[in-house]
Amino acid sequence: MRLPRRSPLSCLLSALLLAAPAAAAPPPKIVITETAAFDATSVPAYTGDYADVYAYLDAHSAQNLAQLQRWVRQPSISAQNKGVKEMAELLRADLQGLGFRDTALVPTSGHPGVYGYYDAGAEHTLVVYMMYDVQPIEPTGWKVDAFKGELVDEPGLGKVLMARGATNQKGPQRAFLNALEAMIKVRGKPPVNLIVLAEGEEELGSPHYPEVVAKYEAQLRKADGVFFPMNTQGRDGQASMFLGVKGILYFELEARGNDKTGGSQKSEVHGSMAATLDSPTWRLVQALSTLTTADGEIAVPGYRDAIRPPNAEEQRLYNGLIGKREQDAAKTLQVLGASRWKNGRSVREAVASELFDTTLNIDGLVAGYTGEGVKTILPHRAVAKVDSRLVPNQTPEQALALIRKQLDAQGFDDIEVRQLSGYPPAQTSVDAPLSRAALGTYRKYGLTPTIAPRIAGSAPYYVFTQTLGLPMISGGLGHGSGAHAPNEYMVVQPQADSKIASLAQAERFYVDLLYALSDALKQAPAKGK
Repeated sequence: MRLPRRSPLSCLLSALLLAAPAAAAPPPKIVITETAAFDATSVPAYTGDYADVYAYLDAHSAQNLAQLQRWVRQPSISAQNKGVKEMAELLRADLQGLGFRDTALVPTSGHPGVYGYYDAGAEHTLVVYMMYDVQPIEPTGWKVDAFKGELVDEPGLGKVLMARGATNQKGPQRAFLNALEAMIKVRGKPPVNLIVLAEGEEELGSPHYPEVVAKYEAQLRKADGVFFPMNTQGRDGQASMFLGVKGILYFELEARGNDKTGGSQKSEVHGSMAATLDSPTWRLVQALSTLTTADGEIAVPGYRDAIRPPNAEEQRLYNGLIGKREQDAAKTLQVLGASRWKNGRSVREAVASELFDTTLNIDGLVAGYTGEGVKTILPHRAVAKVDSRLVPNQTPEQALALIRKQLDAQGFDDIEVRQLSGYPPAQTSVDAPLSRAALGTYRKYGLTPTIAPRIAGSAPYYVFTQTLGLPMISGGLGHGSGAHAPNEYMVVQPQADSKIASLAQAERFYVDLLYALSDALKQAPAKGK
């Protein structure tokens, strides 16, 4: 049977409807059925006291600050391969200087890892995760040279170390090593054996860190847990603690001139040729629009199907922190430069999404001429960088396959998809001995941190929690901000009325934490029982 011929206008309308974004959709419903809330005050404060070690830290405060400055003055921009090997060698030399028996630069398919083992002759072993790379420097906005490690008087805060890596993560990591040095100098050794396992590609999505872990897998499996030093206080001095991270899928979408859609396949051409040639830039924008609804909610079929709903422990943690989040909501929006939560979400809905939902975010779009003035061109290629934060039980492979399927179904099989990095989420229970030891240490310092099951960001914790089956926690006193932005800083000497820890107090916390973790491990059931 012969079908009636369709008019050109009808064909055009059909094409536009095919590429149009899906209709607006309501945000996903995250159900919280638990009524109980986790009470952090139920964990007793740690009572250990190490006055001799604290005195050593106080006596060497100038030298300890200089150590932080030495670290941030060494560039280590992984994305640009600037100073990366030099920073790796600096870290290894510092470990050797502290008495780590075995150290190594660990070759990978990318930037090297750094390994160090300190044998304290102890019954238990703690792995210390570190990252020694930093983000690129923004072309404008810095008050000081980003790699001079200058001290700046910051209104409302006090004296801060302002530099790339000051808080993310060179400052707190070197503060941890300062604390370790004090323990060794005063008491001869730390209370646990230590394995430092650092990477130089965290800011790239940790694509080769599993290679570092694999090299020492047998030794790592004998360890009792993993610790990641970091600043956890806000500007108000309130501490926060998180027990896990979201996973990540990071990929590129590229549209090019091709045989199917047309467009130049060699190079950009004059903009007037848009009358006769296809535009890869428009093609990419149309493809991207099929991944979300008009109001930015994810429109990829099945993208949330694998997500595990929050379990009872996660819901109790949510109930324990939501009051503080509601109290701080207006301030949080102000800091973010926003006026409301996404699509009218309430604070409770926004926090639930932050903790328990996935994302699909465009990080950047690159096509054609973006400089000042006028240059009329028709680009031959356009690229979008996209990330998705993953929650249990999503996997990068599954998420990418669903995105590929959606693009193909919408007629965009010519769009190339390239995965740049990806790993699953990870989490440790609040009832794990390491978690309770860390919480007890905060309580010693008069702080009852808000405790989240995970943060909205990502880190390669899965290599420890999933691959090796080890509990992993993060923690530390101190405040910093501006990670990935101009004027990154870490407070080293807070103003008189501040509740923020000084550098010396942050170092004391690490001393107490190592002893608290050692005590917790001694009291815990033996591994495998």
